Amino acid sequence: MGKLDQTKGAAQPKRPKEPFVTRDYIPLPKAEVHIHLEGCFEVDTIARLAVQNDEPLPRPPETLFTFSGLADFLEFLDWVCGLVRSPEQLAAVAYDFSRRMTASGARYADAIINPTHWHHWATRIPELIAALDAGFAAAEKDGLAPVGLCVSLLRTQSEAEGIALVETLAGLQHPRVVALSIDGNEAAAGRTGPRFAAAFRRAGEAGLKRTVHAGESSGALSVRDAVELLGADRIDHGVRAIEDNSVVALLAERRIPLGICPSSNLTLGVYPSLRAHPIDRLRRAGVPVSINTDDPALLGVTLEGEYAACAETFGWTDAELRAVARTSIEASFAPAVLKQTLLAELTTW
Repeated sequence: MGKLDQTKGAAQPKRPKEPFVTRDYIPLPKAEVHIHLEGCFEVDTIARLAVQNDEPLPRPPETLFTFSGLADFLEFLDWVCGLVRSPEQLAAVAYDFSRRMTASGARYADAIINPTHWHHWATRIPELIAALDAGFAAAEKDGLAPVGLCVSLLRTQSEAEGIALVETLAGLQHPRVVALSIDGNEAAAGRTGPRFAAAFRRAGEAGLKRTVHAGESSGALSVRDAVELLGADRIDHGVRAIEDNSVVALLAERRIPLGICPSSNLTLGVYPSLRAHPIDRLRRAGVPVSINTDDPALLGVTLEGEYAACAETFGWTDAELRAVARTSIEASFAPAVLKQTLLAELTTW
């Protein structure tokens, strides 16, 4: 995952309480464009999967999301994904994801999935995608939010592994797969833009969109690399671009949108408070920004709550909120017809 792999030191991931809980922003037409499927397992779902696989929970349900440190969290994450072993279980995970998106008022979502976390599926990517597609298709049939898949590389993988994943996706040409992503520990992996430039170039040639985790635990250079080396259509996080005026200008000039996750950044200590967060400064500088949740179940946040917190903290007007929601729709990899429909509805909110 991009976010919870990228902490400073071994600080314990916390689950902050939302300062502003409201349903006012559920009807706002919007998209969720930075969210990890791995971060959407609810406690009840995990408990059910553990029973199905005859595996004990590592701790009681009421403290399941309490971690002693980063290593504990990452071990837990891989354990949870390892509980998903059948196509039916994968389809149920996908259906639950669409239900979560709909409950928050997201009318479309780009979901990031990193196969390296899913031990039973990491070498069976076509089957992984097919099972998830079945769940998303069933959800759409029931009127829930449609979802596109952004299949992600891990930063610690090799150049050859990156190209191999892209070739697999290019060969599949599965309509559910909308983009190539990359996530993982920016700070620990070092500068990886040059290593994956060929894979991202090949993804573009294959018709895939490109979204890149950058500018979270690493600085503004990683954001520049995402644009100039990886050809990013969208950047996940990107907030530390604020540290270099030339990078901010680059994003504004090229209209590269940022998928920002405010509570995630606060939880991991990137910024001490929402008031100190640069989302509003970036927006005012002309950078397209959207609001997202990253790992909502593990962080205990909702999309509507993130909108409410930002609106209250920065005093956004309805017009400014519409502009942020517009960016989420325009920055998404949704079909053009759906985008047009949502943008039209947004004008009357």
